[in-house]
Amino acid sequence: MMVGMPRFVAENARLVVVGMLVASAVIGAGVPMVERSLSLDQFQTDDEAADALEYVAANFSTDGSETTTAQVVVRDENVLDRETLVAVLEYERALWDDETVDETLVDTHSVAELVATAAITEERDWTNATRTKIASSDTGAGPPDPERASDIDAQLDALRSLSDDEVERLVGDVLAGDGNRSSQALTLLPDYYEPGTTETNATLLVVTQETPGGSFAPGAAPDELEASQTAMQDLAPTDGSLTVLVYGDGIVSTEITDSMVDSVLLVGPLAVAFVLIVLVVVYRDLLDILLGLAGIGLVLVWTFGTMGWVGIPFSQPFVVVLVLLIGLSIDYSLHVVMRYREARPSGEVAPSRAMAVALGSVGVALVYVTATTVIGFLSNLASPLEIFRNLGLVSAIGIVATLAVFGLFVPALKVELDGLLERHGVDRVKPAVGTGGGSISRLLGVGATLATRAPAAVIVVSLVVSGIGAYGATTVDASFEQSDFLAEDPDDWVKDLPGPIAPGTYTTERAIHTLEADFVRRDTTASILLTGDVTNPATLERLDAARATARDGPVTATYADGEPAVTDPITLMDRVAAANESFAATRSAADVDGDGIPDRNVTAVYDALYRVAPDDASNVVHRDDGDYEALRMVVTVDGGAADVAVQDQLDSITADADRDGVDAIATGDGVVNRLTADQLAETALTSLFVALASVLVVLAVAYRVTEGSASLGVVTIAPVAATLTWVLGTMALLDIPFNIVTGMITGLTIGLGVDYSLHVTERFVQELASADATALALRETVTGTGGALLSSAATTASGFAVLLVAILPFLQSFGLITALTIGYAFLASVFVLPSLLVGWVRIVGRGADPS
Repeated sequence: MMVGMPRFVAENARLVVVGMLVASAVIGAGVPMVERSLSLDQFQTDDEAADALEYVAANFSTDGSETTTAQVVVRDENVLDRETLVAVLEYERALWDDETVDETLVDTHSVAELVATAAITEERDWTNATRTKIASSDTGAGPPDPERASDIDAQLDALRSLSDDEVERLVGDVLAGDGNRSSQALTLLPDYYEPGTTETNATLLVVTQETPGGSFAPGAAPDELEASQTAMQDLAPTDGSLTVLVYGDGIVSTEITDSMVDSVLLVGPLAVAFVLIVLVVVYRDLLDILLGLAGIGLVLVWTFGTMGWVGIPFSQPFVVVLVLLIGLSIDYSLHVVMRYREARPSGEVAPSRAMAVALGSVGVALVYVTATTVIGFLSNLASPLEIFRNLGLVSAIGIVATLAVFGLFVPALKVELDGLLERHGVDRVKPAVGTGGGSISRLLGVGATLATRAPAAVIVVSLVVSGIGAYGATTVDASFEQSDFLAEDPDDWVKDLPGPIAPGTYTTERAIHTLEADFVRRDTTASILLTGDVTNPATLERLDAARATARDGPVTATYADGEPAVTDPITLMDRVAAANESFAATRSAADVDGDGIPDRNVTAVYDALYRVAPDDASNVVHRDDGDYEALRMVVTVDGGAADVAVQDQLDSITADADRDGVDAIATGDGVVNRLTADQLAETALTSLFVALASVLVVLAVAYRVTEGSASLGVVTIAPVAATLTWVLGTMALLDIPFNIVTGMITGLTIGLGVDYSLHVTERFVQELASADATALALRETVTGTGGALLSSAATTASGFAVLLVAILPFLQSFGLITALTIGYAFLASVFVLPSLLVGWVRIVGRGADPS
């Protein structure tokens, strides 16, 4: 801290306290202004694929209106027997009867309906009306039908009137047929179903719903859709007749919101509880504990109040900032309090005098730590992702607030309260951790002993371990998936926690795993967008070649009968021509060579397609005021396929279509997510180099000015670089990727690492000026400042370790890796840095004999 400030704070404690409280009231007024943002588009940046995704959402629709599809996984011992088919229809009937669900409900589609329809018609073959319904359901379309509820009643009556054997025969007829009727039914059965058999343990119920307000980003579904899909899950039978899992945009959005709230309510109190336990062990003083907790609260008020004033919304990754500031606040508090206790070995030293000495001693280190940690977090401003720029900015604001609170408010308040209590006869002299001998002092002294006896060996071992970590760092992947934001269903013991902090039940993650393992997920689609001269016959020829590539691709999902999940204008033409003679004649007249692809009058063919099947046509052909501007191929990819394999296939498809006046680009949530993942990796690497270089320059200049040696700054940053390699190597070993929060780990590691190293270096320089030998200066450093670092590391690591019980997987991995980061930073500063400092002393000839 600046010269004279420590004395001013200590001697004008009451004025400082009042001033900080007034400032806190003003800044804290911004807390109610903090808004919440959960939409996943906040993690995306401007990109060609992202722009194409917006274009597709705005200009293509399945039925001319905005709809979405929910997939309901139904499980039972045999979902094709009479009892379960009836139960499925009863569940569908309950959906139509429920006011919340019915508000958005457009249509339902299931194997139970198809079997019941066959029972009603009493025919082995299906009627054209049934065939048309099945075809339209494949695209998730279909206009609202006020007769649907009564239709289901009729279907229920039909199934109930039949025997088990009669229903089994009908099931066999429905599922063993050939052509369109069988293939469409098989889209609702798992990929392990054997066509023609009448037994399987799972099926899908597809529910089409309106989306009030139009299109929306993942995680930001309209309230009506959230309510309806939550109600769909609640309406599931509870009598054991069947198991139901609902998956759709609405329930995903609901669980993203609930998981964030539950995470804050669960992690916040537990973090405080763990910190409180550590503080009780370390401080052993009620007043210091309360001051520490009050300081944490004030830091959070300043941070989130500033967010409210500047308009930065709170989203999922900011849970990490919450825990981060709790940990760093205690870190600052421990250094001030322990140094204060060291400066006051007896009651003869007044509180104000001891605090002035403490702040004068540790204050410079705190300012350096704050500056370098802020640099570490502000390195995220170089990220292409706005969310990371906001995270870096808010974290930097929080660190500055931490310095203000624990460098001004808490010390001033402690001086006032200690003085008040002592005037009433209460002894306020307390020992500092690590200074009274015992096992802690002996443990901390190991670093000093190794440094004076074998510094070269310590440095060599550190370099070897760092080299291994650096190699592992090259294999760390990046990940950005919708599932990253979905909570796993918590363990029972977590649900049994006291009411306010006990999380709810989460099913979406399990539904995703089931769909990926057994079915074709309807939300894992990629769109190949073609713009330009789309009425040119050559465009359709290239589209046909691209379609062949898509259908034969290794990552294209297939239905139970082996049919690839690909939809495009040519596929639609084939289906419509099979059901409509008029359109078949129009296409045939335009098909000169008889290959099924129009060779002339393409505009007329599109016109006919829109007349006959406008809903389906609008899903793959974009028309604006009569002009045809774009085509779309929809490829459903295997949800478990590797990102690289998916991207390679999409590149091959677009290469077939992109030429001669037509631009083709692959887009979709998966494509954009892959780009976001790449940007996460870019953020981590950029922040690494920017932060390291910036901190190195700052420390070199600072120590050149204050100690006459820029090399001391290099020595101080070296353990931080080592810590970084250890952290990244551990991420590789544990298969932890860069995600929306671990992408911050490089900046965080630099910030925390510099914090620990700076305190050791600053204390060492102070002790070296008066010590008879370097060894003595090192021992005083590692047992004095090292004790505070040990307490801080234990406290901060405990706070982050609490994230291991969080219900969001990305928070769990971040908690683990950050706790390890803190441990590594402590080890590097107490056991590696002393050896580097000895080397520095010997090279520059500073101080006394190292021995």
